[in-house]
Amino acid sequence: MHMAAFQYVAGAVSRTPLPDGPVLEIGARNVNGSVRGLFGGRRYIGSDIAPGDDVEIVASGAVIALPAPVAVVVTTETLEHASEAEAICRNAHQLLQPGGVFVVTCAGVGRTPHSAFDGGPLRDGEFYANVSAEDLGAWLSDFASVSIEENHAAGDIYATAIKGA
Repeated sequence: MHMAAFQYVAGAVSRTPLPDGPVLEIGARNVNGSVRGLFGGRRYIGSDIAPGDDVEIVASGAVIALPAPVAVVVTTETLEHASEAEAICRNAHQLLQPGGVFVVTCAGVGRTPHSAFDGGPLRDGEFYANVSAEDLGAWLSDFASVSIEENHAAGDIYATAIKGA
């Protein structure tokens, strides 16, 4: 994760009322930074499709299931690497408690493709697709409230979505 994405999550956490409860991060493997520390003393569950630093559960964000709803789902710089990005967004909605918050950062249209493994060039067979504001809006259509921002300088797209009560 790069600094602009980190700053977006920090701002979303500070300006959005977050309900009490745990945080689930989809795509939590720490490649180049984490937002884990932004959530204070909350129980934090890191999930990723591959084991690694900051990963407690190895599972796809499209199908991960938890025993109880969470207050916050966060995914940073993950959706562009996932062929099932829409399913991840829809599953995030299912995983959240009523009033729960989904915070997203991802590569917007025009960002240079990069590897999920190390941020370098794509590896043979690695999936990559930049995310448009229109696609992200459609993927978040289950949420009661959605705010989408584009950061053209960083090549990013961000969203904060709130599940209805």
